[in-house]
Amino acid sequence: MIRIGVLADTHLPDTREATALLQELAARHFRDVAMILHAGDIVAPGVLEALVPCPVYGVRGNMDPAAPGFPHQRVLEAGGVRIGLIHGWGPPAGLADRVRAAFTGTALDCLVFGHSHKPLCRREGALLLFNPGSATDRRGQPSTSVGLLEIENGMIEGRIILLDG
Repeated sequence: MIRIGVLADTHLPDTREATALLQELAARHFRDVAMILHAGDIVAPGVLEALVPCPVYGVRGNMDPAAPGFPHQRVLEAGGVRIGLIHGWGPPAGLADRVRAAFTGTALDCLVFGHSHKPLCRREGALLLFNPGSATDRRGQPSTSVGLLEIENGMIEGRIILLDG
């Protein structure tokens, strides 16, 4: 089984406190993951070094400066599945449709996105739509959250992990 940790919308400055928060999240919830995905609004890309030595793949969100290695969208492969990664834009209503349209013509098994701060783990046909919510900013949600993807025998499943509330 391949496990993947998922974050989005952390909005963290490059401080010791931010680094400590990410290290604690990784130690508590992302032990034994093969990689970590960040679906944008990182704000200070240097804080992701707190997650090393685990490989971290991210995309730029609307609050992120241009940074090498952080495209607006990307496709990753793991355990025989294809995962699209994008931040998202616009109002929460219709967000899943907009991010899905950004990958039109691309075969995906899972689409990971952020932006809304609202966790989502829902199948639409063969596609798993997955938004981990935010580990740092509830924005009206009952809890902050992160996500975990698990791949086994070419199938991907997701789980939202509530951090407080």
